Amino acid sequence: MTPAPAERNAETARHTRNAWLRALAGTAEVRRKALTLPQLVEHQAERFGSATALADEGETVSFAELAARMNGYARWARAEGLGLGETACLFLPNCADYLALWLGMARTGASVALVNTNLKGASLAYAISIVSPRLLVVGAELAPEIAAVLPEVGRGVGVWAHGASTGEWPRIETAQVSCAGVQLPDHPQPMSRALLLYTSGTTGLPKAANISHFRLMQWSAWFAGLLDASPADRLYDCLPLYHSTGGIVGPGAMLAAGGSTIIRRKFSARRCWDEVRETDSTLFVYVGELCRFLLNTSHSPQEMEHRIRCCFGNGFSANIWRAFQKRFAIPHILEFYAATEGAAALYNCEGEPGAIGRIPGFLRHRLDLALVRFDFESGVPKRGADGFCIACAADEAGEALAPVDPERIGAGEPFEGYLDFGATKRKILLDVFAKGDAWFRTGDLMRADARGFYYFVDRIGDTFRCNGENVSTEEVADAIAACPGVAQAVVYGVHEADTDGCVGMAAIVTGSGFDLESLRGYLARDLPAHARPRYLRLCPSIARTGTFKPLKQQLAAEGCDPSRTADPLYADDGNGFVPLCR
Repeated sequence: MTPAPAERNAETARHTRNAWLRALAGTAEVRRKALTLPQLVEHQAERFGSATALADEGETVSFAELAARMNGYARWARAEGLGLGETACLFLPNCADYLALWLGMARTGASVALVNTNLKGASLAYAISIVSPRLLVVGAELAPEIAAVLPEVGRGVGVWAHGASTGEWPRIETAQVSCAGVQLPDHPQPMSRALLLYTSGTTGLPKAANISHFRLMQWSAWFAGLLDASPADRLYDCLPLYHSTGGIVGPGAMLAAGGSTIIRRKFSARRCWDEVRETDSTLFVYVGELCRFLLNTSHSPQEMEHRIRCCFGNGFSANIWRAFQKRFAIPHILEFYAATEGAAALYNCEGEPGAIGRIPGFLRHRLDLALVRFDFESGVPKRGADGFCIACAADEAGEALAPVDPERIGAGEPFEGYLDFGATKRKILLDVFAKGDAWFRTGDLMRADARGFYYFVDRIGDTFRCNGENVSTEEVADAIAACPGVAQAVVYGVHEADTDGCVGMAAIVTGSGFDLESLRGYLARDLPAHARPRYLRLCPSIARTGTFKPLKQQLAAEGCDPSRTADPLYADDGNGFVPLCR
C-alpha cells in the first residue's frame, strides 16, 4: 500500500533529521580527535584489516594494504626530500594506487596538487607551473603530455613514472620498495595543507585551492553521516579522482565508514549498470550531466536489478530527476552544492526534485548563505542607497554569498583560500550587510523559494544579456532538453552585429523523434522571446571536461560561422529555423 502524503512527509522529516544529526556527530568527532586522513587510514587498517578498501579493474586493495602502500610512498617521498612547504603534482589516471600515492605524499606534510588528466599543452604547463612542484608523478600512458611541457615548467622538477617504465624516468613503485628502511615522518598538523585542488576555470584561469587535512576529514565524516554509510557499503565511483566529489568526498566517506570504493577508469553509460550489478554496489556518486547520459541509453531489462540505495553528487537537472529515479528504481537522491574552495555548501537531504539544498534553522550559524541582487553591467552585486548589498526576495535570482572571517582563512575557516593570495582577496566582498563584514563570492546565481529550498540558476560567467534582458543558459538548456528527441543541449551567448549584447545559441545532440519546428513551438511556449535561441547547431556529440561540463568557450568561439564547423547550423528568421549555408 502506498503511504499517505502525511506519512511520507513524516518519514522524509525523520530521514532528514537523522542525516543531519549523523553528519554533525561525525564532524564533532573530527574536531575532538584531531586526526588526519592518513592517520584515519592507519586506524581503519587495524580495525578492518583484510576488508576491501579500494578496488579497480585490475586489483583489490584491503585497508591493511592501503595503509602499507600509503606509508611506503611516504617513506619514498621523505627520501626524496618532500615535506612541509614542498609540493608534488599527481598526473595519473583513475586507479586504486591514486589514493595511496597522494595520501602517502601528504603524510610527509607536503601539499599534493591533483592535476586534471585531460589537460595538455599550455593548459597543462600552466596548472603545473602555478604550484611550483618539487616532484611530479605521472601515469605511464600520460608521459608524452608531460614530456611535451617539461621544458616550460622549470628545471629541477623530479619526474617519476607510475604503472610502467617509460625509459626516461624512474618507476615509483620500484623506487618506494627500496625505501623500506626510511623512518616514517611524523603526521602533519590537521590545519596544514594536504591538497591543492583546481577550480574549474569557468570564470577565468583555474586557481589552486588550499585544502587542509582538517577539511579532508570534515568532508569524509560529514558525507559518511549524511549517507548513513557503513562497512557493508560499496561505492561505485566512475568520476575523476582529481575532482573533489569523485576523489575526496566519495572515497573519504567510505574510508571513514569502513566501506569499499569501486574505482572505474572512466564513465561508460553503456556499461554502467552492468558494472554496478557486478560489483554489488550500494552507493553511486555522480556529477554534472552523467545521469542524463544514463537516461538517454536504451532500456535494459536488468537496469533496475541492483542494490543502489542512494545516488549522491551535484549537478542533477530538475527536468530528469523523477524520470531517472523511477526508471532506475533509485530510493534516494542526495544532491548537494559545494565550491571546490569549501566556502559554501548546501545539502538536499529531503530529496526535493531540482533543489540543491536547504539550510535548517539550527544550522544557519554553520552553513549560512545569502542571495543578493546582481548588477550584470558592473559585474558585482548591487548596492542600495545605504551602500550595502540588497537581499533577494523569494524566487528572485541573485549571487550566492557565504560569510567568512578574513582573519581566520586557513585556520578552520570554511574558505581556506587559494595558493595565490591575490586571488583569495578578490573572492572576498566587504561591507555586504554591515560595516566590516566579509562574504565569499561564489560566482553562482541561485534562487530560494518560500520553503527555503535553493535552486541553481547559472554561473555568472555563463549568463548573458540579450536586448537588455539577462538570459540564464542553464534555464534555456533545461527547456530545450525537455523537448522530444533532444538528447543533450548546451546554450551560450554569441555576438551578432547590431545586437545589444549577445544572442542565444544552442548546440544540440538529437535522437529519434526530433523535429526542428516542433522544437521551435516548445520554446515559444516555454520561454520569453529574448531567451529563445537565435541559432542552433546540431552536433553528433558535445565535447566535455572530465567532470562532464560542456566546453562552452570553444562552442562560443566557433559561434554561428558556417566556415568554422561542419555541423549543420540554423537561424531563426522569425518564421522558422532555416539552414545557414557555407
